[in-house]
Amino acid sequence: MDDLTYTLRQLCQRNRDGSHNTQADRMRSLSLAARQLREAGFRQMKASSLKGKHVQALLDRWQGEGLSSGTIKNRLSHLRWWVEKIGKSGILPADNMQLGVAERRYVTNVSKARELGTGLEQITDVHVRMSLQLQAAFGLRREEAIKFQPSYADRGDHIALKGSWTKGGRERTVPITTREQRDALHAAHRLAGTGSLIPANKTYIQQRHVYDGQCKAAGLSHMHGLR
Repeated sequence: MDDLTYTLRQLCQRNRDGSHNTQADRMRSLSLAARQLREAGFRQMKASSLKGKHVQALLDRWQGEGLSSGTIKNRLSHLRWWVEKIGKSGILPADNMQLGVAERRYVTNVSKARELGTGLEQITDVHVRMSLQLQAAFGLRREEAIKFQPSYADRGDHIALKGSWTKGGRERTVPITTREQRDALHAAHRLAGTGSLIPANKTYIQQRHVYDGQCKAAGLSHMHGLR
């Protein structure tokens, strides 16, 4: 193991911010960055050696590989964590636009959302209620909200949705930007623990039937229109 990867591992072990999944993602991302810096010719680096030229080299590579702005933004968030921990926050501007990285937009999440209103009060199944709250907070589709597993999805600054939950089987992420979102996630953690919002004694199809029946009775029969 080279010095940079080793010292980055030490940095991560000393600063265990976020969930276990967040920490694992961070370590994978930083290990990748260390390897790519080595391939770019930067040798004998340590975690404390990071400079603006190194960040630019990584950014040039990622953009040259045609990565999506979402992927690049996630990697930059890990770099920001790195520079913060070594006391060099000034290396990276807070605004990704200054780096030529377009911000991800989630217009569809907002435009398809609807207020739950008093209908939520009529939902008696706690798992369905939680799914609906997540739909309202994050603009999730029905299947995503029912299969939601907070211990996997919560990545600190965003939620990650498995391909097995989403339409078309494509993994996607949604940023956590509001207090409402964070509060909904805390509630989901308390209810589901390490599991999902499908009760242990039910299958997905069975819970979907419960969801549909409860929503219809509460006048929320089109809640899957949230997404």
